[in-house]
Amino acid sequence: MSDCKNSNEESIKMTDSKNLNPNYLRLGVNIDHVATLRNARGAHYPDPVAAAMAAIAAGADGITVHLREDRRHIRDADTAALKSAITKPLNLEIAATDEMLSIALKLKPNAVCIVPEKRIEITTEGGLDAVGQQHRLTEITTILKVNGIRVSLFIEPDLAQIEASKNIGVDIVELHTGRYSNNADMGGGELMKIQQGAKIADELGLECHAGHGLNFDNVGAIAAIPELHELNIGHFLIGVAITMGLNPAVKKMRAEMDKARI
Repeated sequence: MSDCKNSNEESIKMTDSKNLNPNYLRLGVNIDHVATLRNARGAHYPDPVAAAMAAIAAGADGITVHLREDRRHIRDADTAALKSAITKPLNLEIAATDEMLSIALKLKPNAVCIVPEKRIEITTEGGLDAVGQQHRLTEITTILKVNGIRVSLFIEPDLAQIEASKNIGVDIVELHTGRYSNNADMGGGELMKIQQGAKIADELGLECHAGHGLNFDNVGAIAAIPELHELNIGHFLIGVAITMGLNPAVKKMRAEMDKARI
């Protein structure tokens, strides 16, 4: 167990030379919607593993997938294939259910991000209620961490939710940027909430990530937040890859993030 834990910790910290720069912001690429396109025809293409490898070659620091209860995009076989194939960290997003906990324990990804999930939603609509589910989330977090898996909660940039996450014992909080991304006034109150949330998380000793709805035009202000360590971006990159290619899309996002950190 200790060997697995050490391996996961080392890979998630990504100690290659570029990441020795304390100002470096990691990019996690979510490839869920490669599987969405594949599943639309019941074909074997496009291949999520091939997409993950292409994203990594273009500069992604890790791969994220959300294994939903209804398996609407990523499926169990995809997660196993990805874990075997990729050399960068795999971040598995799951709901707080017994089934998903069992899958995570068997797969042993580098990290698990616990997210809210509704069958009827098109995409994740907001952050997890860490305050209201503190007991259950503490149970799941403890089990995952004992098994050498880092744990993250996908939450709103809200003081109560961040403090509850700290009490639960997670390693990471990922701040929901959907409201910021959907707001025409990107420099307004939603950005300030994320800035303040990241600062509070950092002060509490939590590693802070962010994601949802980010694109080339709005990522700069988020990437510039110094307390953030990683952004997770998926739907936009897979969508724009249809016209410009996945490699150029990931490289351009990487460049926009780097520019914001100068």
